[in-house]
Amino acid sequence: MKTLEQVRAALKQYPVEVAFPDIAKWQHGNTGVDYVHSIDSGVAGPHVMILALMHGNEVSGAITVDRLLQAGLKPVKGRITLGFANVDAYRRFDARDPDATRYVDEDMNRVWSPARLDGADDSVELRRARQLRPVIDTVDYMLDLHSMHEEAVPLIVSGPLDKGIRFAAEVGAPEHVIVDVGHPNGVRMRDYGGFGDPASAKNALLIETGQHFSARSRDVAMDSACRFLIATGVMERAALMAFMSAGETVAQRVIKVTEPVVATSYDLEFAEDYRGMEIIAQAGTVIAREGEREFVTPYDNCVIVMPSLRQLGPGVTVARLGQVVIC
Repeated sequence: MKTLEQVRAALKQYPVEVAFPDIAKWQHGNTGVDYVHSIDSGVAGPHVMILALMHGNEVSGAITVDRLLQAGLKPVKGRITLGFANVDAYRRFDARDPDATRYVDEDMNRVWSPARLDGADDSVELRRARQLRPVIDTVDYMLDLHSMHEEAVPLIVSGPLDKGIRFAAEVGAPEHVIVDVGHPNGVRMRDYGGFGDPASAKNALLIETGQHFSARSRDVAMDSACRFLIATGVMERAALMAFMSAGETVAQRVIKVTEPVVATSYDLEFAEDYRGMEIIAQAGTVIAREGEREFVTPYDNCVIVMPSLRQLGPGVTVARLGQVVIC
């Protein structure tokens, strides 16, 4: 059986194109929670939050939150909260082993269920999630900024509900909207509480900005954050134009995920060098193998979403399979 180190050694190594900001200056905020800062307009309106570093090596979000904090935002209504999540993992980043600091003990984006948060388990990530929870419980609109293991087009992950798809359309970019129910091995923060309740007015988006360390990913993260602030009504476009990407948005394409590709060992291999959003024309096409087991496309024109082996292991989703939805 392979080891994770052997798997990673065979994968493409990406250059680190961006500087990792020193976020220590933001430790002491005004919310009672370290690395979380809130700006209140004094005018009635929604509480919106932009959260970076759910994973410690996803630097594009950290750059965005750092820049927004430095900018001294002045919301026209409501309240803006800006925060850094898995700071412990971020502090441990080493460019010689860039995939190793996604988390310290466990994936922080799989712990957002009452059973985990209220349970007896303990980990670095659970402790941090429990610290953040009282703030997150007051948020009306959440933007969770992520990035991707592989070089691929950016995505909005809207969750499975109609309200999430509508919210993605209001934000307007990136182009590709992924509609899915999450992961079999734990609940994401964008699905936590009211965000995942169709009866609640609360809403959340997760944006995958591109490859972790690329300059393009940095720019997508900033542009997406600005569009989110404008869509929620807490900021006016004119105040954010200097941070936004030039050019018009294109029509969004919605992909509904129908099933995950989940590994049971370290021996899974893709049939091709997939990077994401490939459309496999014919049903029954082998896309991955794990020993004698074959993973095949379940229908024609199957879209491969976010394939990567960098966190391979038993129970890990290494790709998702989806269909383009005609809206």
